[in-house]
Amino acid sequence: MVIKVFLASSSGSTAIKKKQQDVVGFLEALKVDYTQLDIACNEENRMWMRQNVPEDRKPTNGIPLPPQIFNEASYCGDYDTFFDAKEDNSVYAFLGLPPPPGSKEAEKADKADIVENGTHAEETNTVGNLDDLIEVPVEERNGNTHREEEKLQQAADEEEEAQDGEEEAEITEGETADKEETAGDETPMEEEEAVEEADEAHAEEEEGQEEEDLQSEEEEELLQLEEEEEAEVEEDEEEDLEETQEEEAE
Repeated sequence: MVIKVFLASSSGSTAIKKKQQDVVGFLEALKVDYTQLDIACNEENRMWMRQNVPEDRKPTNGIPLPPQIFNEASYCGDYDTFFDAKEDNSVYAFLGLPPPPGSKEAEKADKADIVENGTHAEETNTVGNLDDLIEVPVEERNGNTHREEEKLQQAADEEEEAQDGEEEAEITEGETADKEETAGDETPMEEEEAVEEADEAHAEEEEGQEEEDLQSEEEEELLQLEEEEEAEVEEDEEEDLEETQEEEAE
């Protein structure tokens, strides 16, 4: 079987060139044998491609564009279907080729075959005789797998519960330590507040004493001024009396 890739070597479309390079590059990476057929320089290739693309796969204008991929005369698809197959790891199925052993597509095909047939060959004899394969029903194999998954899940749940318990214990210890630290801090704070209140009371007493002292000094000064004024008045009266007596004597 030969894979045929129809290309346009002289296409003026950048998008078409990129698509052609993607298809060819991927086939080379997979080491798939293929043949390039140019439709730009060979009218026979162009007509063969257009005639063999199924009608339901042609675009609305009826003219399929490269790249178009065939397996001999069997149509595989265009770039879009090739890209979808590449994303789905099913390029060999898209090309109509058997996947190589060990590839992702081969493993996928084996799993699909197991689901379809309902059995799976677990062991072979030492000679490797395929007729003596020991088959294990899917239900039994799935049951064992399910039990193992339950055990793993149970172990994970227990580990998670243990971690949650440790975290809760750490949180409780932290809260207790915070409370003790807060309680220890409250006593010094109360003492500081009491000292501050005592200082304020002492300051108020000193201010009161200073006011009283000032008031006493002011009263003493007023009393002294009054006494001096009275003394002056008495002196003036005595002088006036003496002057009067002298006048009378004259």
